[in-house]
Amino acid sequence: MRFVRHLLLAAAIGTIGAGAVAHEKDAASRNAAATRKEQMPWGIAGNAKAARRTIEIAMSDDMRFTPSNIEVRQGETVKFVVRNKGKVLHEMVIGDKKTLDEHAALMARFPGMEHDEPYMAHVAAGKQGSLVWNFNRPGEFDFACLIAGHYQAGMVGKIKVSPAK
Repeated sequence: MRFVRHLLLAAAIGTIGAGAVAHEKDAASRNAAATRKEQMPWGIAGNAKAARRTIEIAMSDDMRFTPSNIEVRQGETVKFVVRNKGKVLHEMVIGDKKTLDEHAALMARFPGMEHDEPYMAHVAAGKQGSLVWNFNRPGEFDFACLIAGHYQAGMVGKIKVSPAK
């Protein structure tokens, strides 16, 4: 997977160490990542103008997402507005269990690594972020906060994508 290769390359050449600042990207810098449209098993980056639904997600320092279970239809483009109600950095990363497990292991080894993909929203304490995703494949997927220790503490949620009618 391209994402994991980029992370390993960054680690190998010593570009890690940017600290938590790497996670605190503003909306303008996230837009560059959102324009990269790479098909993933759980969908593809969406166009904000195509979003017909907005889902608000709250993240808290008790390591929970609210809501933690989301249902969408195949083909639906959703805008997620992600609010960090806590006092520490959180993120929402959409993926499948295998990919999230791999990413969480890398985050535990390299907690300050810099990364940004259209299926992620890094949100500083007390702030909000967003991501737009097109769920063009049916299935059951996950979302999680992969900041070191958060995933391990149970900061995860589920997305069920029902087949299109």
